[in-house]
Amino acid sequence: MKDLKRDIVLSVENLHTSFQVGRRTIEVVKGVSFEVHRGKTLAIVGESGCGKSVTIHSVMKLLPPQGRITAGKVTYYGKNGRVLPLSEYPPYSKEMRAVRGREIGIIFQDPMASLNPVYTIGDQIIENLRQHERIGKKEALERAVAMLQRLGIPDAARRVHDYPHQFSGGMKQRAMIAIAMICNPQILIADEPTTALDVTIQAQIMELMQELQDTGGTSIILITHNMGLVAEMAHYIAVMYLGRVVEYGTAEQVFEDARHPYTAGLLKSVPVLGMKKDRMYTIRGTTPSVDEVKEGCEFTSRCDYVMESCRKGVIPEYLVDEGHMVRCNLVAEGIRP
Repeated sequence: MKDLKRDIVLSVENLHTSFQVGRRTIEVVKGVSFEVHRGKTLAIVGESGCGKSVTIHSVMKLLPPQGRITAGKVTYYGKNGRVLPLSEYPPYSKEMRAVRGREIGIIFQDPMASLNPVYTIGDQIIENLRQHERIGKKEALERAVAMLQRLGIPDAARRVHDYPHQFSGGMKQRAMIAIAMICNPQILIADEPTTALDVTIQAQIMELMQELQDTGGTSIILITHNMGLVAEMAHYIAVMYLGRVVEYGTAEQVFEDARHPYTAGLLKSVPVLGMKKDRMYTIRGTTPSVDEVKEGCEFTSRCDYVMESCRKGVIPEYLVDEGHMVRCNLVAEGIRP
């Protein structure tokens, strides 16, 4: 098994997460499985509310009190052959605290909400570093400055003492990357890392992440609904809809041979330069609430290819090619969307 897993750094198998809402229990992550390869980028894509962020928060044991993992296995394959069963560790255990920040770094969606306004940028970088490494304040500060310089912060030796409100949006996001990367983690999770940033800053942030991967061999989990970023960054893609992974494969497999109608719809709806406004493709209907579909395929109400078999039971996973999984009955019928 170790030989088979030698290029895998994180494995998630059949993950289920539910939330208690009043007297109701709502399942928001439904049997999600994926793998993260060493030095590669996995993009988890789908519209807002499909369960992308909850999936990652479940993996990292960062769920709010009303959230609960009900099933699944999460395994981290560390350096020197270490295998850590993350799903077996309690959220506040020393094992999970050691993994967060040191082995797996996270860039959250909103840097302003994630950065503490009463501590300097340097203090927040140093806090993460000293939590995992036994070094003095002077060395920690030097490493914080060096990381900010590496990320393109001008006059880093002075700006390291600034507070978050003194940084622009793009600089705040760079500061978040510095906090996440200061311990040289094997995996960097980027949850919508370019939200609310202008196009130029978006490109700079993605270039930085690509450079970190190229120079340090970092694996990246990119959570996004931006298919342009996915095309540029991803080696593997997991497409989510209403809590399920409906298609999974290499970027080439998903972009060139999309087999799920939702994936095909996402790709068709990407605007192309010079496209006429009346030619813009949209997926019909609206997304149902996560607890509305009790049986069958969650995409049934919006699918142009729906069959009677799509409304019953749990749709099986079909392997259409090596590493290319699709959860859609069209595969069995030999129909391409």
